[in-house]
This record gives sequence, C-alpha cells and structure tokens, in this order.
Amino acid sequence: MIRYSNKLSPMFGALLIIYILTGCGDYGSDLHSAPSDNYLIRVGDRVATTDDFNRAFEIIRTAYSHNALQEPDSCRGAKLRLLSQLIEEMIILERAKELNVEISDSEVDEAVARMKGDYDDNAFEQILLEYAVSYNLWEKELGKRLLIEKVVERELKEHVVITPEDISNYYEKHYNGHGGPSALSVGTDNADGDLNRIIVKQLRRKKAEEAYKPWIENLRKKYLIEINKKEWEHVIA
Repeated sequence: MIRYSNKLSPMFGALLIIYILTGCGDYGSDLHSAPSDNYLIRVGDRVATTDDFNRAFEIIRTAYSHNALQEPDSCRGAKLRLLSQLIEEMIILERAKELNVEISDSEVDEAVARMKGDYDDNAFEQILLEYAVSYNLWEKELGKRLLIEKVVERELKEHVVITPEDISNYYEKHYNGHGGPSALSVGTDNADGDLNRIIVKQLRRKKAEEAYKPWIENLRKKYLIEINKKEWEHVIA
C-alpha cells in the first residue's frame, strides 16, 4: 500500500517515484496496441511488452545498491520478482474492470496534493527529470496505483471482521505485554488517544495483508495468464 506524507524529502520523493513507476507501461489500458505475437505478459486483453518490462526494470534497479545486481543470479531474481509483480498488477486491473471500479480525476488530484504537500514543485520536477519520466506519465501511473488500492480495499479490507476478542488479544500483545505500548507503531494517530480505533485500524490492515495471498492466488486461477517464453528468454539473457 502507498503511504502518504505531507512533506516529501528528496529521498522519499525518489523512492515514491520508483514505487509508482515500478510497473511503468501502457498495459494499464484496456487493450495494448502491441502485435499479438510481441507481448511478454498477457492477462485477458491486457498485455505488457518486453519494452514495458525493461523500462520498469531500469527504474527499479536504482533502488538496489551498485553491486546488488552484478551477479547473474541476483539480476535474474530481481527480474522474476518484477515479472510476478507485473502479473499481479495486471490481474488486479482486470478485476477492477470486471467490478467496474474506476478512479476519478478528482481522486488523482487529491492524491497528488497529499503526496506533494508543500514540496517544492521545481525539486519534484527535477526528480522526474532524473528518472526521465514526464509528469503526465507519473500522474497516469499514480492513477493506476490508486485503482489497484481501491480494488484491494473493496475486496479485502471492507470484508475484514474484527471481533472483541481480536481487539483484546491485540491489546494484550502490544500494549499490556512484555513489549509495552512502544511495541506498537501508531505514528501521529496516537495523539488522539483513541486506543480502540488505533487497534482496529492496525488489525484491519494486518488481516487484509494476510488475506491478500489467497485472494490473489484465486484470481490467478480465474484469469488466463500467458507468458511469452521467447520474449522472456530475451529478458533474462
């Protein structure tokens, strides 16, 4: 999940851009214009090309140390992780289409405002330039991330059931146990003193995260996923 901040340090801004653009490409649209035999991943009518993958990999490799991807096995592992991530994103976007879930322009505008906060516009644009990413593309990919989050929210978080026993056990473990209150990271939410609300929020997030894996695995069975072996061999060569 994307977590927002009112102020973005240069490092946070760079990492934020990397995160949003990890799956950078046109596969977010309902139908990619790539030829039928020139795809890397296909999920329904949605495809990602080898060029899409390579652009995404060039962006995320900046999050690794200089030597981290020098070994062939390490590089291959990073590419496999990206492949899996792109597949998951495409599956969720297909699910969004099936559920008729959309992100409005106003929702994107609000998210942009939260992310940038009072961050200097020139500095923000400079970060985009460093990654050779246009603002329009960054905003488009942000909309895609927001759409993915909305689907996960609807499919998982909204269906989480939290019982009084869950709250009691969580309290005992994180507040009344050996670790004490400091064992729970609640950030600025702690200022309102609403302990019950804080615990419910943490439990909802935790249970949604636990439900994610079986949920995405069920969706993998629901949609036809195709990997072009010939193109993949080019990617990992």
